[in-house]
Amino acid sequence: MIFSPELAEIRFGCGLSPVRPAPASVEAMLAGLSTPDRSETPRLFSEQTALLSDLRDAGRRIRKAGSAEETRAARTHRQGLLKQGRQDQATWLGLRLIRRVETPCGFRERLAAFWADHFTVAGRTAVHRSAISPYLEEAMRPNLTGPFATLLEAAVLHPAMMIYLDQVRSVGPNSRAARDNPRLAGLNENLAREILELHTLGVDGGYRQDDVRALAILLTGASVGDAFEYRFMPRRAEPGPVVLLGRRFERNKPEADLRAALQYLAGHPATAAHLARKLAVHFLGDTPDPDAVAAMTAALLRPDAQLRDLYDAMLTQPAAWDPRPANVKPAFDFLSSALRALGPDAVAGTAPVKLGRGAIRALALMGHRWEEPVSPAGLPEEDAVWIAPQALAARVQWAMSVPKTLMRDAPDPRDFAIAALGSRASPLIRFAAAAAETRWDGVGVVLSSPAFQRS
Repeated sequence: MIFSPELAEIRFGCGLSPVRPAPASVEAMLAGLSTPDRSETPRLFSEQTALLSDLRDAGRRIRKAGSAEETRAARTHRQGLLKQGRQDQATWLGLRLIRRVETPCGFRERLAAFWADHFTVAGRTAVHRSAISPYLEEAMRPNLTGPFATLLEAAVLHPAMMIYLDQVRSVGPNSRAARDNPRLAGLNENLAREILELHTLGVDGGYRQDDVRALAILLTGASVGDAFEYRFMPRRAEPGPVVLLGRRFERNKPEADLRAALQYLAGHPATAAHLARKLAVHFLGDTPDPDAVAAMTAALLRPDAQLRDLYDAMLTQPAAWDPRPANVKPAFDFLSSALRALGPDAVAGTAPVKLGRGAIRALALMGHRWEEPVSPAGLPEEDAVWIAPQALAARVQWAMSVPKTLMRDAPDPRDFAIAALGSRASPLIRFAAAAAETRWDGVGVVLSSPAFQRS
């Protein structure tokens, strides 16, 4: 293995920076994951729930309005809440971009985004979408390096996930709550299916429909309280034992059995194989080296394995440091790495909410509707998706037009090519950048180059 600081930033970080030094070793990359994260954040999920409660109450006021005037007032109030949600969402995105420009540990930002996508959630309205980034802060960031079981539990039992996948509607058919009110009865399998198919075993992980139902039964009782907090409601729990992937759970203590089931799934060999391959595809390429995937799988299967062990196994594989360009950068990675290459001045003079609004529009043109996934599977990994003609044209348009609106002075394109690309700045790229009509055109040439589009 030949470690490359340059590749460490391009492939595993947020891109080369003119002011932030690249990590000097794999050990430094892993150590950075444990350093304090002092980036600015707006409200966390537990604070954002006040806006969710207000939106729910506004809907009730509209339905109960006794006059046209009351209806108009309630609708106006609701529109104000939705506007606040859009503003909060844009502010979060702006701060996420600033974080990527300024972070000394780009690997942590990439991992946080990877796990946020692995545990994708979506929201029906702008207010609900404004709670997605707070969900990332609360469920993902504190659990990036510990046991996968801890991350799994934090993600799938988070109110944002349970609302998204309708767990709040799941009530055991024979539960006490259903006996008292038969209209409540209804087992919802959405969360159980996605835990098995996407979050743990994978689509080829060997589970059956009986296992989906068993996990759905184990999940009954897990719900969300009136203040949008996690709450286990024993009255909703389906009684009686269940068998999940050959393991019997007696259900005498339903919440404890649920958490035990999640631990069981987290440690399953199929889960280790699924996570290892998915992480390898994300960082190493659409068809990752089989030896690298095997080593990563083995790392997760060791006793007391931590996610840090998975990352260590990936970063110590020869395939990780193959100098040939690997994946096409997804739209957000392209945008954030371009800003990082331009340096802190590219974001210093712009309010986060304004930066975020512009990024939402740009990302949509590049094929990424920010925090509006089409399915729980999250963003596609295939290179072809991100360089479809319209998406690629949007990248070039952004590169040629937006940087000059963010900064007063353009860098020398010849210097910028080296700063942004390192050894990938071929003589042809440097010549084209220097020969451009203006300095900003030269910067756009560098950011539009195939070498910059790949990790």
